Amino acid sequence: MTTPLQLEVRRPAGEFDVVMTLDVPSALEYVGPAVELIARHAPASLSARRVRFNLRTALAEALANAIAYGNRHDTSRVVRVRVEADWQGVRIHVRDDGAGFDPAAVPDPTLPQNLEREVGRGLFVLRHLVDHVAFNAAGNEICLTLRAG
Repeated sequence: MTTPLQLEVRRPAGEFDVVMTLDVPSALEYVGPAVELIARHAPASLSARRVRFNLRTALAEALANAIAYGNRHDTSRVVRVRVEADWQGVRIHVRDDGAGFDPAAVPDPTLPQNLEREVGRGLFVLRHLVDHVAFNAAGNEICLTLRAG
């Protein structure tokens, strides 16, 4: 049985209209509930279609990668999610406790020599689901940006 997730929703005075934070245990069974919890609180600046498909799919991929590759399914670790929303759109930060990686070293899965390999497909999908993908210097935090619309 999974522990209930606790989404913190704040409306700070300042740069963002809404900031949501969520700590997700490093078990894949939490991915779906975490995605649904955040999607239910998605800001009105995103269209229903972008929330229904782009946000849910991208967040699920980022969480699953953080749990599997970053935290290596270590249940003593958590994945931290921070969602910053304003009239321009949404930024989703997903950070794990792992050592990180170099996203530039991930092979392009569309090249003929990589078509049969599974490496790099998740990052490729993420880059096509959201408007911008960025990583911190350590490579253990991804920021996904979805513009309003």
